[in-house]
Amino acid sequence: MSEQAYQSPATPDRSLNTPEPLRTGSWKTPIQILYEHGVVSGDLPVFVMENAEGEAHQPSFVFSVTIGGVKCTGQGSSKKTAKQQAAEAALKILNIDSESGAVPGRSNANGIIAEPNNPVGLLQALALQRRWRVPEYIILTECGPPHRKEFTIICRLESLTEQGVGNTKKAAKKEAAEKMVAKLQSLSGSSEITWTPNPTVCFENIRNSTAEKIFLLRRNPLSIPNTDYIQMLLDLSKEQGFEVTYFDIDELTVNGQYQCLAELSTSPVTVCHGTGISCSNAHNDAAHSALQYMKIMASSK
Repeated sequence: MSEQAYQSPATPDRSLNTPEPLRTGSWKTPIQILYEHGVVSGDLPVFVMENAEGEAHQPSFVFSVTIGGVKCTGQGSSKKTAKQQAAEAALKILNIDSESGAVPGRSNANGIIAEPNNPVGLLQALALQRRWRVPEYIILTECGPPHRKEFTIICRLESLTEQGVGNTKKAAKKEAAEKMVAKLQSLSGSSEITWTPNPTVCFENIRNSTAEKIFLLRRNPLSIPNTDYIQMLLDLSKEQGFEVTYFDIDELTVNGQYQCLAELSTSPVTVCHGTGISCSNAHNDAAHSALQYMKIMASSK
């Protein structure tokens, strides 16, 4: 893609003469807004230091930024200032609101509207803008002959998880991200994503908890036959504020049993494996393993 240099038509050297970095009305800087735009569009900005001169007590730096065929420059008494000026100039050319970071048809003051063609980029931009943890993509299964592979990938965003299936890793990742976007929209009540995650539940908090369910878990054995461990884990999760998600694994064990994973949105994340003669039995076994782990973590000092 060819590069074009842009400058203000009214004042050709304007982008080189502003002495201070421009700060947006929100906490985001022009660099952060430009980077979010690059993540969503799939074309990340590239900053290059073009020049450094001046005395030690009065240096002058010139930086350029290239994104989407647009190249802009900025100058300042520090590298950071010069980069901010370059980013601000690029935002003007790309018609991106430097106060809110809004792009026409993409976002507004209340949240970000989903872009169905790039759900992976949208989730990445959301995480960057709202200071969430970066979305994780984990390969759950890979099966089938070489010419007909099938991948199952988990997308994890804060306390939420979704999975996608595809004949390539990219396709499975995209489907998982699409499902995550749909979940965020559902939790937000509209296509505009305004959902916010619950505070992270750390094991230190669970260890210090004196609530009823965790107290009973510490005291009682986990070896009573026919116990509904799924319900027990659900009750504990509601009390302590974490979420539980079960992922069924398509492949059977070598003994022909069903298997699954139980994931707890604790910090760090807890993942336990379970097997059984049916899917529900596998879930119950995974919940049992998770409770055993929680019991150990809640009792240790």
